[in-house]
Amino acid sequence: MIERRSPRSLAVLCFGGILGGFLAVQITDRGGFDKVAESAERRESQARTAETNPGSIKGWKKGTGWGWIWGKDDEIGSLNAMTNETRAAALRLANRGEVFDLGLTYSRRSFKWPGHSPGEIMTFRSPDSIHRMQDADAPPPSKNGDLVYWHSGAMFISDNVATQIDGLGHITAGKDFHWYNGFTEAEWGGDWGPRKCDASTIPPIIARGVLIDVAAFKKVDALPGHTVISAKDLQETLAWEGVTLQPGDVVLVRTGTARYWGEDGADHARLAEHDSAGIDLDAAKWLVADQGAIMVGADTSGCEVNPPPNSPGTIIPVHRYLLVDQGVHIGEFHNLEGLSKAKVYTFCYSATVNKIKGTAAGFTLRPLALR
Repeated sequence: MIERRSPRSLAVLCFGGILGGFLAVQITDRGGFDKVAESAERRESQARTAETNPGSIKGWKKGTGWGWIWGKDDEIGSLNAMTNETRAAALRLANRGEVFDLGLTYSRRSFKWPGHSPGEIMTFRSPDSIHRMQDADAPPPSKNGDLVYWHSGAMFISDNVATQIDGLGHITAGKDFHWYNGFTEAEWGGDWGPRKCDASTIPPIIARGVLIDVAAFKKVDALPGHTVISAKDLQETLAWEGVTLQPGDVVLVRTGTARYWGEDGADHARLAEHDSAGIDLDAAKWLVADQGAIMVGADTSGCEVNPPPNSPGTIIPVHRYLLVDQGVHIGEFHNLEGLSKAKVYTFCYSATVNKIKGTAAGFTLRPLALR
């Protein structure tokens, strides 16, 4: 046994011929391994970026972003930029067989943004009640000697809970209550949800995903509530990760809030301590107009900081800019803890939403990060 008498560390350089880089580690006096540099990992990330860059992306203009450019009937915005080529490029990132579940489990107890209704999941049919009550839809006893029954539930639920992707009809602006592409409430609203840009129009999303792990970069478990994540914060975090954004990326910003979700988001007080951290309007503009993101998301209920700085005329300026002005969908309450722990910053992002007409968002989703 080697007795350690001082806090000095032994640095070891491990050369990787295959990766063409090196990894420097410390063997500390506590017997653990602390990473000093991760050149091999960063070079691999850069190589993966080069191999999966689909080239030019249709529709996006640097300095402007996306906008109402896809025709007067368009309902999907920047997601029009996905093509067979971009999807194939994203899928090439999934070469290890690793799957990260980005969905959070929902229940009637789950934390939500205060502007949405609570949910109830109620038993509609159960084995005991079917057998005991023998309603008209119960199988006749003479034909069910093996007593085979079923469970089914009835739900009263918001379309903006748990892991979600906002549809482009979610937010309106102005006296005419218009949303993306000029659709207005007077013409396209209704008692059964928006009839243009509802969540059922969101196509399957397969794109390169990028995690911007701001909480890890700042060395905190989770950012304090009301923390403004600026464009500079995003840029510094990306530099720390060794990642460069590409037009067509799905960008997910980690605040650390979802680490407190637990089984089903029942600890409202703990989640509320951090949920109001998020990007500001300038950060959103940098991601879209300067970098070409086709979707922007986070691990919070609203993605953007609350309250917003500089009194922008609305409490949700990022939502208005992304959804209404740019036609860029917003992802909320994505579980980014697994990606953060594994230090996975680029991946293939895959998501589909419930095809329910009239819903303002795809909700209680289970997106995947594939590597």
